[in-house]
Amino acid sequence: MKAESSNIEHPMPDIAMRSLEHDHGTLDWVGMREIRLPVRVQDGAEICEVVGSVQMYVDLLDPKAKGIHMSRLYVLLDEATRSRTFSPASLQQFLQEMLDSHSEVSSRAYLEMSFERPLRRSSLVTDHAGWGSYPGTIRGIRSTTDRIVEMCFTVKYSSTCPASAALARQSIQEQFEQDFEQSNTVEPKHVKRWLGSTQGIVATPHGQRSRADITVRLSEHSENFPLTELIDRVENSLATPVQTAVKREDEQEFALLNGQNPMFCEDASRRLKQSLEETAGLLDFLVRVEHFESLHAHNVASWVAKGVPGGLQANPNST
Repeated sequence: MKAESSNIEHPMPDIAMRSLEHDHGTLDWVGMREIRLPVRVQDGAEICEVVGSVQMYVDLLDPKAKGIHMSRLYVLLDEATRSRTFSPASLQQFLQEMLDSHSEVSSRAYLEMSFERPLRRSSLVTDHAGWGSYPGTIRGIRSTTDRIVEMCFTVKYSSTCPASAALARQSIQEQFEQDFEQSNTVEPKHVKRWLGSTQGIVATPHGQRSRADITVRLSEHSENFPLTELIDRVENSLATPVQTAVKREDEQEFALLNGQNPMFCEDASRRLKQSLEETAGLLDFLVRVEHFESLHAHNVASWVAKGVPGGLQANPNST
């Protein structure tokens, strides 16, 4: 039988808050990571319910403090995820609650939630649809000087190499000249039949699955995270996002889109930079594009930031 707390004769030891005899230095961040639990995120006008993987930390400023109260942070998180929907504003409020719980030893708080955002995606032509899954992250930092809110997401797309496309066209031209050089006249029906043959399309450009990783900074007063809105904007800018349900008509349309939108990684980065610069409400942004080459054994990548002084920086060391 469980004893009542009032019957406990001796207080339980609290090793974490025991003062050390000598200074042992301060710590930048202390906390927990990979806490998995349901979270609600305000995605535009919609509440997105997902399973998040959470990191949460505070700094440790007292050089004689043994540690922080991990349980305080966990209980705060559990209560918050059950009672609130996270927006930039409520995220900053929660960071302040983290600081209040450790006011005697901490001056900075950090929270990060990573999750998969499912979105229903229609086929290009046919009356079908399927689920796309988009990795997303929201994070915040709060201190006496900083109020930072960021949102990250990933979009996968197809990229056809412009150089390979030009070389393929040249090969087709040369094959056409070779096959029809003895003809005094070239009738359209013969050309059409030739173009539909394997001999006519003697070469095809190489393409590859690609990804764009986007980070944006938002106002701490924003009422929502514009996640779906920005995913849609990025996919429309690139024009060739990966598909879900695909019939032959959809695949043909996808081939047309790839043919009309050949892209080096530099082209994709510039498209996205222009699109994000035209998006209202973004304080800053960082774009990282990677093409998983089908010609080479290596990948190609490109970074571009908005260019805000002291803001997000393009860092090749980041993954």
